Amino acid sequence: MFNAGMLKRLNHVWVGTSVESREVIDRIENLAKIDGMTLFVSFEPLIGAIGDVDLAKIHWAIVGGESGPRSRPVEPEWVDELHRACRRDNVAFFFKQWGGRNKKSAGRELHGQTYDEYPMELEA
Repeated sequence: MFNAGMLKRLNHVWVGTSVESREVIDRIENLAKIDGMTLFVSFEPLIGAIGDVDLAKIHWAIVGGESGPRSRPVEPEWVDELHRACRRDNVAFFFKQWGGRNKKSAGRELHGQTYDEYPMELEA
């Protein structure tokens, strides 16, 4: 069991969660309650719209489509709305991939640009 003193000594630890669709958005609210650590959300595989989400206490968002033979398609609108939320809430945005059966051919550009942003903690 962790206590507050132990958590303060773990400020180098990054804590995250996966959110694939709106149905599990409460994971972000629970994550945002953690203080003193870098917080990230992996929106992958993104299999549904997330909608307007509060990312104000999150440091990093990783977004990617599902890959493999039975992958479900990711809609560009879902990625765009997460990108807008990251810009609004000053969150580093990393777009990993579009996914699909052949993820390399689908690429990782969003509107002609790659996004390889990391939280400020890595910019040294």
